Amino acid sequence: MMRTLFLFATLLIAASVHALSPEEVKGMALGETEARVAALSKAAAKPDEKTVAFIQALSDDAVKTAGEQVFVIKDDKGFDPISGAALKVPDDAEDVINNNLMRGELDNALAALKLFSKDEKLRRDAIKTLSSGSDESRLPLIEKAYAAETVPALKAQLEMLRATILLDSSDKNRRLDAAVRLSGSKHPASKTALIARLATEEDAEVKSALQVSLRQVEAALAWGDKLGAVFSGISLGSILLLVALGLAITYGLMGVINMAHGELMMIGAYATYVVQGLFQKYLPGLFDWYLLAAVPVAFLASALMGAALERGVIRFLYGRPLETLLATWGISLMLQQLVRSIFGAQNVGVENPVWMSGGVQVLGNLSLPYNRLVIIGFAIAVLLGMAWLISKTRLGLFVRGVTQNRPIASCMGVNTARVDTYAFALGSGIAGLAGCALSQVGNVGPDLGQGYIVDSFMVVVLGGVGQLAGTVYAAMGLGILNKFLEGWTGAVLAKIAVLVFIIIFIQKRPQGIFAMKGRSAEA
Repeated sequence: MMRTLFLFATLLIAASVHALSPEEVKGMALGETEARVAALSKAAAKPDEKTVAFIQALSDDAVKTAGEQVFVIKDDKGFDPISGAALKVPDDAEDVINNNLMRGELDNALAALKLFSKDEKLRRDAIKTLSSGSDESRLPLIEKAYAAETVPALKAQLEMLRATILLDSSDKNRRLDAAVRLSGSKHPASKTALIARLATEEDAEVKSALQVSLRQVEAALAWGDKLGAVFSGISLGSILLLVALGLAITYGLMGVINMAHGELMMIGAYATYVVQGLFQKYLPGLFDWYLLAAVPVAFLASALMGAALERGVIRFLYGRPLETLLATWGISLMLQQLVRSIFGAQNVGVENPVWMSGGVQVLGNLSLPYNRLVIIGFAIAVLLGMAWLISKTRLGLFVRGVTQNRPIASCMGVNTARVDTYAFALGSGIAGLAGCALSQVGNVGPDLGQGYIVDSFMVVVLGGVGQLAGTVYAAMGLGILNKFLEGWTGAVLAKIAVLVFIIIFIQKRPQGIFAMKGRSAEA
């Protein structure tokens, strides 16, 4: 498929096409890297079908040499790169070795040829590859691609790419024109190119133009950085929300300090890993939809474990918070060791489905990953489902009744022990959903939950014990605040600053953002 696209690209090149010559073949395959790069640039400027095929073979490490003879290897057989005739490959033939510089030039050459593809995505990827570094020898192809491009956004990117290349031109007027054109760029590569050129530019007029353009580019990129920090904060906040929602029940509504909450998340993540393995083995054709099956499995696995913990240990410790803390801490260590014994101590990888891979490019320096967007939507869905369950269902009514006044609820015929089990299982199941979501943004390991348990407790306490609205505000607020502080102070100092803020806030308002009202607040 890729070879067909490359061949199609050559048919669209308007320049006069020349045939691949033996000298060009030897130049690209033999000699020092600098000479090979020069030969590659010259051949790629006016490629024919055989030139494209040979460049692809070099990139695929499918070229051998024996003396002055060059062979293209396909299916363990040798072929002449010009005539395509089959050749016997000598036993002493050596592979053509491409170092990092040569590989980069090969990638750029192939990307330049993709600029003429019918596939818009291929053209966009080609521009992205070339933006990381190219030279003036690519200008003819880039200018032809610019003239043929019909998508306005890609046409603008090609213009910026052309200007970036011309920054290194020996012609002063070309450098001035490039500096002016780059002033409207919103891509980080343009900033890098302007800074690099400023360091070597000697002409005062060009240097002044470069400085003006750099200030304008930095101002444009600053908005992308700010929006990126907001998005990262919302993404972190959505994860904290998923983690804290379970605690809003087990701690906020039931008063149980569950130090094993992180391990219940871990169980949900490993359940997702198991479902992934089953789909890979038995349903490979439906692998992209394994996550839909993993969501209920993760919920049930953690919910059943939570119900077992509540019936086996925690129901004997209600009203004794210190004993609950110590018992659940011991349970968390046992669950970690259980996972190590079953799955090993090393992290395991959980793959994103195809529809969660990649992202949407909003600005030059702002990309929104699909997996993060899906998790934000998933967190909203879980929040709405939980709010409906607590406020509109019979189980939610019983949970609220038992939470507010257990003796009266019991006198009214409510089976408080069963309600406790259901409520704890619900909170544990939501922790499993959080683990399922976390598996899509990082590795899954026995220590997965340890990095979130403290933050989730802070979210519940800051938002107000038992208050779902407070949990939402606290999770989003802490997520955004943490990401903005990271940009100024670094990750460690940002964590310390957030902790200090929470301590001061709780000192001033012990009941959190949303205080409980009514008789339950006075109990």
